[in-house]
Amino acid sequence: MKLPSSQSWSRFSDFVRTPSLARSVTGLLVLAFVLLLTVNISTFVMIQRTATVNDAIEHAQQMRRQSRTVLISMLNAETAQRGFLLTGRSDFLTPFEEARAEREPALAFLEEGAAADPTLRAPVAQIRRLSDAKLREMEATLALAREGRIGQAIQTVRSGEGKRYMDELRQTIDDFDAFKSARIAERTRVSERAAMMTVVMNAITGLLVLVLALLSAWMVRRYVGEIQHAREEVAAINAGLEDMVRDRTAALTRANEEIQRFAYIVSHDLRAPLVNVMGYTSELEQAGKIIERGVAEAEAEREVSADIVTAVREDMPEALGFIRASTEKMDRLINAILRLSREGRRNLLPETLDMTAMARNIADSVHHQTEAAGAQILVEALPSIESDRLSMEQILGNLIDNAVKYLDAGRPGEIVVSGEDLPGGWVVYRVADNGRGIAARDHERIFELFRRSGKQDRRGEGLGLAFVRNSVRRIGGSIDVESELGKGSTFLLKFPKRLILSEPGGVL
Repeated sequence: MKLPSSQSWSRFSDFVRTPSLARSVTGLLVLAFVLLLTVNISTFVMIQRTATVNDAIEHAQQMRRQSRTVLISMLNAETAQRGFLLTGRSDFLTPFEEARAEREPALAFLEEGAAADPTLRAPVAQIRRLSDAKLREMEATLALAREGRIGQAIQTVRSGEGKRYMDELRQTIDDFDAFKSARIAERTRVSERAAMMTVVMNAITGLLVLVLALLSAWMVRRYVGEIQHAREEVAAINAGLEDMVRDRTAALTRANEEIQRFAYIVSHDLRAPLVNVMGYTSELEQAGKIIERGVAEAEAEREVSADIVTAVREDMPEALGFIRASTEKMDRLINAILRLSREGRRNLLPETLDMTAMARNIADSVHHQTEAAGAQILVEALPSIESDRLSMEQILGNLIDNAVKYLDAGRPGEIVVSGEDLPGGWVVYRVADNGRGIAARDHERIFELFRRSGKQDRRGEGLGLAFVRNSVRRIGGSIDVESELGKGSTFLLKFPKRLILSEPGGVL
């Protein structure tokens, strides 16, 4: 069953506040879990930072390479320019075009990197400006050479303008490379420190977790030892309790058998004088008839006293009627006690029972009574059970008979027999009616011997429900009643799905 949240929280609070070995072990395990979680989070953060630094280093390396690519492409272009000017061969222009094509992607990569880093914008812009100026100078000399003005082109080269552009470009790229190298070195140191910190943190945490694990193992071993010791003590106590229960059960069984024998003997012995009383009552009735005839004859011959006539015709028949009614009631009570005694000594015989068929047969047996009362009995599909057939028939029979007997004449009677399986190997049956109902104060009283409730206008000795409860308990079940005066009653029968006997005729 699910506990309410407030009750669960109360139990947790009690566990936290109460010092115990279990609480200590739990605390250590929680601490170890927190440490591992902290280390995992820290390691994840460090790995992310290291990855970021490594990406930055890789990007810086690529920018260094691209700056060198710009310088090399300009040198290659310058070599091709001078070869063309010296030889006039057009095949020298192919390396020039290739170098110019290599320069542009490298400059685009540098400018993209500078857009994300303001500190790189000035040197990258300088590289762009110088390389463009050098390229324009070379293209101008090549144009002069193509027009046949080789001397003017060579004079332009000798002026040193192109050399100055290349020297400034080489210096700017060297400075840029040195700047990026310094950054790469700094970021490498940061990455190495982060890696070292991660290793140290993991080592410290691993050591702490190992210490906590050893301490937890020691405490768990101690806890298991205490549990084992407690289990052995409980086993010893249980063994003693089992012996005590076995002895008490045997004593109770013997006492019960003695009570049953006593009830049987007393009931049997009471029948002898009762039979004599009933016999002499019959003789007195016969004698009264003879006296009645004598009085009638005497009245015909002479006057008879009115007291004699009253005594013979009224007092004696009335007294004999009371005696006969009392002896008959006593006979029924003795028979009921004998029935209870015999039922207690009867061996139980478990078998699989079709309870639906059994209930319908019982309903059919009282059909004439329900038809006369304008009532109906509805038997729903009932779960089967493995139990004693005679006991179950007597239990259901008594309850259905009582339901029919105590229907309310003011409304159409309805009796419903239902049932269902319960978890844990149990089954419940219900016998519900819309009859007179039972007052709350009498819910327990109706199961007592010779006790009845409500209006006493139906024949009975108050033994039916006492016999039912005795039979229910004997086959391991329980019986309860839910009822409200004037609205009807519901008897609930709960039984084990399977009746297990500890010995012939007894319930385990």
